[in-house]
Amino acid sequence: MLSFHPIIKTIFMYTYLALGDSYTIGEQVPAEGNFPHQTVQQLAAMGMAVTPPVIVATTGWTTDELATAIREHNITGTYSFVSLLIGVNNQYRGRSVDNYRMEFTTLLLQAIQFAGGKPDRVFVLSIPDWGVTPFAEGRDRAQIATEIDAYNAACRDITLAHGCHFTSITESTRANGTNPQYLAPDGLHPSADEYAIWAGRLATKVKATLGH
Repeated sequence: MLSFHPIIKTIFMYTYLALGDSYTIGEQVPAEGNFPHQTVQQLAAMGMAVTPPVIVATTGWTTDELATAIREHNITGTYSFVSLLIGVNNQYRGRSVDNYRMEFTTLLLQAIQFAGGKPDRVFVLSIPDWGVTPFAEGRDRAQIATEIDAYNAACRDITLAHGCHFTSITESTRANGTNPQYLAPDGLHPSADEYAIWAGRLATKVKATLGH
C-alpha cells in the first residue's frame, strides 16, 4: 500500500536590522507605526516575507552612543538587509561635521558587516530637519537647516562611496513639518503617517535590490 506524505513548502523569510535613534524607534508612535515595522508591512504587500525588524535605537542617541549600544547588544550573525539613520542628536548637541564623518563611517562599516559584507544590502536614510517643527519655535530655523544639510551631505557622500543605498527623506519632513497629521503629539517627532512615506521609499529600494 502506497503512503503519501504532504509536501511542506517552506517560505523564505528575509531578516532586517534597523539601527538609529528616536526616528527609528518611533518616539511617541506605537511600534507598528515606526518606519522599520511599516517597511516590513509594505514589503509583505509587495510579496516579500520579512521577519519582524530587530531594532537597536533609542531616543537621544548620537553616533558614538549607537556604536556603544551595538557593542553592548553583542549582535551576532547577519541580516538580509540593514537600515541606518543617525546624526540628528550630533547636530542638536553642536558637534562638528568632521566628528560625524568619522563616527558615521565606523557605523556604516559595521552595518555592512551585519549585512553579510554586502554594501548594497545597507540602506541609509537622511537626517530629518527638526527645525521646521513647532518644537523649534524661537530657534534659528535657517541655521538648523544649514547644519542638517551639511550633515546630510557628509552622510550621502560616505554612504555612496561605500556602495550603500542613500534615501533622502529630509525634504518630506520639511514639507510636512508644520502639519499636525505628520507630527507626533510632542510637535517634534514624526507621526505614523510621515513614517509611512519613509517606509514606502525604503521598501521600494529593498524590493528592487533583494526581490526576486
